[in-house]
Amino acid sequence: MCVQTHWCLIQIYSLLKISYSFGTLSLSLPHFSSPFFPLLSFISLLLSAMVSHLVTTIRNVVGITGNVISLFLFLSPVPTFIRIWKKGSVEQFSPAPYLATLINCMVWVVYGLPMVHPNSTLVVTINGTGTAIEIVYLTLFLIYCHDKKKRVKVMLIVLVEMIFIAGVTALVLIIAHTTQRRSMVVGIIAILFNIMMYAAPLSVMKLVITTKSVEYMPFFLSLASFANGVAWTAYAFLPFDPFIAVPNGLGTLFSLAQLLLYATYYKSTKRIIAARQEAKMEMHLSEVVVNGDNTDPKKNCTAP
Repeated sequence: MCVQTHWCLIQIYSLLKISYSFGTLSLSLPHFSSPFFPLLSFISLLLSAMVSHLVTTIRNVVGITGNVISLFLFLSPVPTFIRIWKKGSVEQFSPAPYLATLINCMVWVVYGLPMVHPNSTLVVTINGTGTAIEIVYLTLFLIYCHDKKKRVKVMLIVLVEMIFIAGVTALVLIIAHTTQRRSMVVGIIAILFNIMMYAAPLSVMKLVITTKSVEYMPFFLSLASFANGVAWTAYAFLPFDPFIAVPNGLGTLFSLAQLLLYATYYKSTKRIIAARQEAKMEMHLSEVVVNGDNTDPKKNCTAP
């Protein structure tokens, strides 16, 4: 390498000031007269465009990944509802996670609307899908819930959620006249409900600790919640969006706590289920013996 080329590279390295702010690379050059200034300006613009394009590409990839993981999150309760359908009862399963997820999805659909937060198509598509899925879950829950009071309570909560979303949408569009203000208002509301969605299984966690059994805390729901939180937290930093980062960061911690709890009580759950099945088998055998004794012709015959 010639001395002039080496000196040129040193000058480029020393003169370029690279700073990263909210996912956008900005390059600034000192203002002075130099024969290399046009070249450095060109390199600065080229690097800025390349990094900006790279950040946008990574953001789209992470967003699509987040959509796929979110879809798995919404579909993770399917085994639970297959069990409910087979047994014809919701047993001790709680409707809280599905109610919390429903209101969360509806708020994020509002947040992603073009007139509220432009360029948020990925947010609208996945949360619109989630809204439809949660409505199906809650419909099945109502069908197989034999407790009339609980059924009425769930229906009232769903009605209140629908009215709330309609009211928030109307007020935001009428009162706030810029997308920045609309994004801020709906974003703050979305943070609250997103945290509620992740925290909803905490009530089930209390049951797990009390009974030392994870039977009624679906593993796939906890795992999908954890993966979903990680993906959307990463998405929120490209560029930085506090309304997405805060609730999903906390959600990641909540989901991690559920997974740790599941690992702690997994073996005891197996023992409890095995003991219950053994008790059922013994009861069934005793009923067979009793019925056999009652139908024994020698014992049932009468003396002449």
